[in-house]
Amino acid sequence: MGDYYLPIDFGIKAMPTKTTQEQETTVQEDTQADRPVIERFGRAHAAFLKRTQRHVYSQLIAEGKLGAYLAQIDEQANSMMELLTRQMAGHEGVTEQLKAADQMEWVRRMNSIRNRAEEIVNSELIFC
Repeated sequence: MGDYYLPIDFGIKAMPTKTTQEQETTVQEDTQADRPVIERFGRAHAAFLKRTQRHVYSQLIAEGKLGAYLAQIDEQANSMMELLTRQMAGHEGVTEQLKAADQMEWVRRMNSIRNRAEEIVNSELIFC
């Protein structure tokens, strides 16, 4: 209502509590460090594979390698994005001095650089 937040009670009851052994099992399952982290580029590549290269996608799932493969692609894409952004910013003279002098111009240039770098990453790693 307007500028106020009013919590609504939907009458949902709490889940029954777990025993100590069940809690320990849940904690062990939740803290698995071997789960790969798949972010934006990895998810985009997964959608691309699923849509255009169904046989590769199915094979990776069957072998149990899809998560590791997507995490690797995501890591490579993020590294490439960071490197390209840094190189383009240096080449075009987008520095901290520009940021201090004219923030809006710095933001415009950095957005342009980031968009161009993302297009390069997408064309060379994600959608190929």
